Amino acid sequence: MGLFDRLSNWLGLKKKEINVLCIGLDNSGKTTIINKLKPEKTQAQDIVPTVGFTVEKFISQSLNFTVFDMSGQGRYRNLWEHYYKTAQAVIFVLDSSDKLRMVVAKEELDMLLQHPEITQRRVPILVFANKMDLKDSLSPVQCSNKMGLHDITNKPWHICASNALTGEGLNDGVDWLTGGCNCHM
Repeated sequence: MGLFDRLSNWLGLKKKEINVLCIGLDNSGKTTIINKLKPEKTQAQDIVPTVGFTVEKFISQSLNFTVFDMSGQGRYRNLWEHYYKTAQAVIFVLDSSDKLRMVVAKEELDMLLQHPEITQRRVPILVFANKMDLKDSLSPVQCSNKMGLHDITNKPWHICASNALTGEGLNDGVDWLTGGCNCHM
């Protein structure tokens, strides 16, 4: 442990750690978003589909994030629930241009929200309406309506337009998680 770490601990300035579950359908941009949130020197150049899950860490101004990047392929979605108990926040990544699978994404979000490990706690839900740069993408308001986000009344939630390739909108979402959600994590 370095001098600054010891000094921070002694002064009580140690950053709070938070476990975040990042889920969404396959090809929605989960891994690309998480990669973009990491420091530039540690970002991967080539992103490949996640098989199972990966764990990544990144730091915001006030929190240390441990993010569980879960595969969105149908055969792996049943693994998500094994991480609900330790999740202090959920990032749900939605491909805003994939209108055909919006119903499937809503079903997955609804199953998450109805799970006993989630319903019993006030877990904040951040939705990234990703791929906003694509021509046929839905607006965040349209995504919110299709996903029924306004029906979520027992948890703080927020939707951000995002482009995982450029990083647009990602900091807004992280800022909401770190302070704007007013959720006592």
